[in-house]
Amino acid sequence: MLSPKKPKYRKQMKQLRHIRRAENRGCELAFGEYGLRALEGGWVSARHIEAGRVAIARAAKRGGMVWLKVFPDKPLTSKPAETRMGKGKGAPEEWVAEVKAGKILYELTGVNKTVAEQALRLAAAKMPVKCEFVSRSEFLL
Repeated sequence: MLSPKKPKYRKQMKQLRHIRRAENRGCELAFGEYGLRALEGGWVSARHIEAGRVAIARAAKRGGMVWLKVFPDKPLTSKPAETRMGKGKGAPEEWVAEVKAGKILYELTGVNKTVAEQALRLAAAKMPVKCEFVSRSEFLL
């Protein structure tokens, strides 16, 4: 599971207003020929990212190369069930990545377009946000 090695602060606030805007960085393919782009904002947990990576690797039959373009660096805390109010904030339970609309989540190269499209569609099914398949040829137009 992905998580930061040594975060500066153990707990963060749950501000959602940042992910409602469109992304202006990381919106174009940097390494691979094909990619998976988020169409809406949201939190993508470390479990979602890993499930998508495994789906891509299996669909591509471990061929090609995959780049993860998001990293879960925001901790989400929760208090145990049946706990009374008060006594401070809960312990960090999971790590999430804040994803805005337009952000590239995965990049893939080394396989043909049909295999890449199938692999990235399987990964998109694992994501909590709507995603689309993009290729480098679309950016050149």
